[in-house]
Amino acid sequence: MAICLELTKGPMVSALCKYDFLVLFPINPLTLARYREAFTPSRAKDDPTDAELQLELLLTHRDKLQPLQPQSPTMRALAQLVEHRRRVVGDKVRSTNRLTRTLKNYFPHVLHWFQEKDTAIFCDFLSRWPTLKAAQRARRSTLATFFREHHVRYADVIAQRIQAIKSATPLTTDDGVIAPKALLVQALVAQLRVTLQAIADFDTAIAQRAQSHPDFPRFQALPGAGPVFASRLLVAFGEQRERYASAAELQKYAGIAPVTERSGTKSWGPGRRQGPKCRRQTCVAWAAEAIRHAFWAPGYDQQQRAKGKAHQAAGRALAFPWLRILSRCW
Repeated sequence: MAICLELTKGPMVSALCKYDFLVLFPINPLTLARYREAFTPSRAKDDPTDAELQLELLLTHRDKLQPLQPQSPTMRALAQLVEHRRRVVGDKVRSTNRLTRTLKNYFPHVLHWFQEKDTAIFCDFLSRWPTLKAAQRARRSTLATFFREHHVRYADVIAQRIQAIKSATPLTTDDGVIAPKALLVQALVAQLRVTLQAIADFDTAIAQRAQSHPDFPRFQALPGAGPVFASRLLVAFGEQRERYASAAELQKYAGIAPVTERSGTKSWGPGRRQGPKCRRQTCVAWAAEAIRHAFWAPGYDQQQRAKGKAHQAAGRALAFPWLRILSRCW
């Protein structure tokens, strides 16, 4: 029994996949919307009508629809872990940005003392001394012990930081500004701690599942892949070799290949807007990282920059040949 639906994952798909006699055909919501507008110029929308249109699409254009074929439980779990980790990393960036913006209002000095905001030493320092006045009241020996406990081994670095703390001039002494901002900093630091621990937990779970997959060594050997990008590339390619007939299909599905548009004698290729965001971001980010590790990548990137392409466009252009190479290896 064939069933059409506008989903590829979720509770409805999970509930239907356990029945062997059901074959699910996911239909892109945009495809259904365009099909509806072709026969209903008024753009009137109704769920029963959409159901009839989905059935008509399946009966008329069966050759253009692919049945949903779930991957192995290990790969599906790994895909979810990678996507969730990416979202948690986004939460970390938002927390550090809010923390930086808040500290600039009353305690900007700490932003110069600690360059990395997503670290344990930064969180511990603000938890213990949330204001400049509190940090300057601390003894030099207490500050030195704090830095040594956080693996700052160079005595000159510790001395410079302590001197900077003791000689700093406060931005403001208005308690109406400092007290509420300091309380907000404490709340943001607590959120950042939880986020950092969650990222570490996701890294552990991803490593356990990815390393047991037979395809993982292929992606781990890529230049600049590392433990993060290797698992993300493994998820981006998956394990179903029959899913893509050529590298071009993979490039289009990932949103890397441009869209060709022609009108009269003119032709142009704008960026492809549709595609899985996590997969596209994985390919572009790894291609940018591989510039430092692959001998031919810097020259290719400079060539794209010489054409006037921006950073993001040059990254997509570099990911295009990389996907062709990886598709052959895969």
